[in-house]
Amino acid sequence: MSASIATSQTILVVGGGIAGMTAALEAAECGRQVILAEKQPMLGGRTALLYRYFPKMCHPVCGLEINLRRLRGNPNVRVMTMTEVTAVSGRRGDYTVTLKTRPRYVNENCTACGDCGNAVSTTIPNPANYGLDKIKAAYLPHGMAYPQRYVIDPSIVGTAEGEQAKAACKAGAIDLGMQEETVTLKAGSIVWATGWRPYDAAKIQPYGYGRIANVVTSVEFERMADPHGPTGGKLLRPSDGQEAKNIAFIQCAGSRDENHLRHCSRICCMASLKQTQYVREACGEDGRSTIYYIDIRAIDRFEDFYQSVQNDPTVRFIKSKVARIALDEQSGNPILHGVDTEGAHRYANAHDLVVLAVGMVPEVTGVALPEDILLDSSNFIEGSQSGGMFGAGSAASPLDVNRSVQSATAASLRAIQVIHQTASTEAV
Repeated sequence: MSASIATSQTILVVGGGIAGMTAALEAAECGRQVILAEKQPMLGGRTALLYRYFPKMCHPVCGLEINLRRLRGNPNVRVMTMTEVTAVSGRRGDYTVTLKTRPRYVNENCTACGDCGNAVSTTIPNPANYGLDKIKAAYLPHGMAYPQRYVIDPSIVGTAEGEQAKAACKAGAIDLGMQEETVTLKAGSIVWATGWRPYDAAKIQPYGYGRIANVVTSVEFERMADPHGPTGGKLLRPSDGQEAKNIAFIQCAGSRDENHLRHCSRICCMASLKQTQYVREACGEDGRSTIYYIDIRAIDRFEDFYQSVQNDPTVRFIKSKVARIALDEQSGNPILHGVDTEGAHRYANAHDLVVLAVGMVPEVTGVALPEDILLDSSNFIEGSQSGGMFGAGSAASPLDVNRSVQSATAASLRAIQVIHQTASTEAV
């Protein structure tokens, strides 16, 4: 199905994470019409997958709930989930954009009762937990999912289980005949808030990710610490399900390395400092965290948090870039090998679990960026040659949540300026 919607006075925001939501809301609350397109079934992006923010250690619900309430109450924003940009043409103030929307197989009648999920037995890897556990093939993407609507995985469409899910739905919300839709719209300005993805830790071969079971990434560890995560908040070793009490955090896993990512990802140091507190909470005084670091980049207001972690007797800092990780076959422990540059001595330290603080990669793979877009050397979006498109949040630079919001607000204001100038030109 093809349709034409919106006008040159519309702002298109691509990406519905914290930056995309912010950009859309700021423009909408200034009276502008906004289309917010998100490729996942829900808004919130990676912020929704955090257990806690740093440095206050509060839960993401703090910021997301407010933004979702603002979205629900603003008629100027049209939210399109499971939607990707496939083409952009035109010029500043007059873009033509093609969007492709995948079928959810669940319509607006859904009450999120869960009957469809109870009716099926097929499971799929859980994207909200980075595939660390499985969920039913009829699922609610997240407890705070917006829209609050189930998704039917394509794997059971056309099967008996799909029909069972449909029969179980008392609201008549399941439509297994939904098809992919294509929409063409006009937009005067575009904000790209496509976010980031974790660097593929398997590419850092000396660290053994994917080969040594008890080596995980920082984003996986974040979900493990969450009571709603795959282990119910318990820090369990993937190899044997035993509690991990002696945990190593390796900084700059893939970042600041010409063989991987040249840039500093900026969030990794603070993320690891935060995660040492998860260890303390889970294990108490028996927990031990060791941070292997090149240098700790905790700037501005984060310095106080860094100092508080330094004063934690359960946390140890070793200034070293770990050379390699070996496996102790008998215990399953990863053995870290390297040189402590402050003591100038070699070490071979065993830990229950190793957490790799993986770098941020801009999420532009598979995104149909127009030729007009300007990227920096790490593929972060700088803007466009004509000045009609803007990067926001971690699509524009490695940023934490707070700075992503600031970046998105700035991008939204620039987009509003483009719309205003376009309107002024058309009036003349």
